[in-house]
Amino acid sequence: MPRVDRQRAPYYAPYYEAGRDGMGTRTVRLDEEAEKTLARLQQVTGLSISEVLKQGLLSFETAALAQARRKPYDVYRTLDLGEGGYARVPAAQAKTGVAAAIRRKYGR
Repeated sequence: MPRVDRQRAPYYAPYYEAGRDGMGTRTVRLDEEAEKTLARLQQVTGLSISEVLKQGLLSFETAALAQARRKPYDVYRTLDLGEGGYARVPAAQAKTGVAAAIRRKYGR
């Protein structure tokens, strides 16, 4: 089992210990910005550090699972291509449109 230096807390080590109550203990290193955010959330909500982190994990899980379920068509639907998408002419006039594009490109 890795030795955890309590003097350097907050500290991250690949350390996990299951307690008698089935709950595990993890040690995590937080930068100054994350520490301020955690303290602010504790103050605003009145929750313990553990509860704030649990709520954050649940929120992230919801967002990550929603993102993982997205299909390519879901992404396509969110694009605003305007009327007709990127088409320069309606499909019924495709031959005329291609001819015009060639004339524009090659000046013929």
